[in-house]
Amino acid sequence: MPCADVRSRAWRLDHAPAIAHGQVVATRARVDLVATRAALPGELGAAVDAFERYLRLERNRSGHTVRAYVGDAVGLLDHLAKLGGRRVGDLDLGMLRGWLAIQRNGGAARTTLARRAAALRTFSAWAHRAGLIDNDPAQLLASPRAHRSLPPVLAVDEAAAVMQAGADEPSALATRDRLIVELLYATGIRVSELVGLDLDDVDRERRVVRVLGKGAKERTVPYGLAAERALADWLRSARPALARESSGPALLLGARGGRLDPRAARAVVHARIAAVPGAPDLGPHGLRHSAATHLLDGGADLRTVQELLGHASLATTQIYTHVSVERLRAVYTQAHPRA
Repeated sequence: MPCADVRSRAWRLDHAPAIAHGQVVATRARVDLVATRAALPGELGAAVDAFERYLRLERNRSGHTVRAYVGDAVGLLDHLAKLGGRRVGDLDLGMLRGWLAIQRNGGAARTTLARRAAALRTFSAWAHRAGLIDNDPAQLLASPRAHRSLPPVLAVDEAAAVMQAGADEPSALATRDRLIVELLYATGIRVSELVGLDLDDVDRERRVVRVLGKGAKERTVPYGLAAERALADWLRSARPALARESSGPALLLGARGGRLDPRAARAVVHARIAAVPGAPDLGPHGLRHSAATHLLDGGADLRTVQELLGHASLATTQIYTHVSVERLRAVYTQAHPRA
């Protein structure tokens, strides 16, 4: 068995208990949320249903955002019901702050509290427009400033080694796995965007992929020759070997021929990086972060990186990317008249 495959299996075995525990916790949380939502008094339950439709149909939010915001709305309205409220109109600023205080005392991270405060503001503004409350109490709701901790990134030589890990494995799945890491690193796209790619989203002549990002915003992202070679290998023999009648137009397929699941893609990335001695344990987001950092270090301007990553705000890109000291020094030396 090739060395890289042994390391990949070892990573999965080492992390299996944590993965299983996380899945159990997530399943219990979903069950609890469903039960809490079902127990809400009539008008409060109807408000949650209407809020969910608003997020999906009018705001076109991603499935992840909808689940998170609806879960926060359920938690808030459950808190309201326990205090004797039966209408959304019973909400006030004190109740909003009280619910957030309960989350903080329960150990919620600052980033989680900031997200939940944003969900409350969205819910309150919607309820006010829908006529469920006379005024919007969340306008005065402050939220903690989240600490933005930057994850580690791969060095350029480590990234090259990750791309080569398992390069000699001839199986269809190994060929697919090479394409996963090559495309993620070449384009900097999100794992959800990667698994959502269809065959006709790839323009091989121009070497670009059409990506549907957050908020159903479409963008075009280029990729390089190395990713094109991995793509050619995948399309020539590996994808046909896995494809079934039910495969549809999906670019990347799972072992049973269906569209690749994001969790499977994450496991592939972790395993491939684990095969490189000394490399930090990163997932797809780490490859995205590494790609952005290496682009900046190579001379790309921040605005271009923003477009490639699909960030709505340039401030997000500034926080998200590393700029090495060497790059700062080079720009300073070139630009400052007395450098």
